[in-house]
Amino acid sequence: MAKIGRNEKCPCRSGKKYKHCCAGLAQVTQPQMSPEQKLKATLMNSVRDIQKQAMEKKEANSELGVFFFYSTRGGDAWVLEMTGCDCVQVARNGEILEPSIDENSETIEVNWSHMFDFRNKQLEFTAYADKHVRLLPDAPSQEISAAIRRIRKKFSREQLSKVHLPNP
Repeated sequence: MAKIGRNEKCPCRSGKKYKHCCAGLAQVTQPQMSPEQKLKATLMNSVRDIQKQAMEKKEANSELGVFFFYSTRGGDAWVLEMTGCDCVQVARNGEILEPSIDENSETIEVNWSHMFDFRNKQLEFTAYADKHVRLLPDAPSQEISAAIRRIRKKFSREQLSKVHLPNP
């Protein structure tokens, strides 16, 4: 099907230009996603993308809002939430791990398995379950630190305080 130019006559034969006739209807009839829906779809897409990179044992990293995703040549992949220093592993040795992510129309809940911090410029993870601490020397520590700084500049304190909701 050929694309209709904005200044061409409308195919409905009204005699008007497409931009003044049915162009607006075409946009209205497409389902519009709310910002929350866009974020959810993009969050899971980003998780799947980083898992794919880990399966292929490629180093990669990306950001989405307050989230940072990275994979290593060893096939590990992690999702880090930059405001609360929470994280969850989504691939190990090239194998996909299914993260516990519950999405609804108002919130995204992630069952974070670890918290992270930096020690001597290396990323350190502490497991919530058993408090086991380990350093990850192959993590992109500089990129993560830079992402934290960017997020703190990009979002106000008020916005960042709303990332975490109180537990019921």
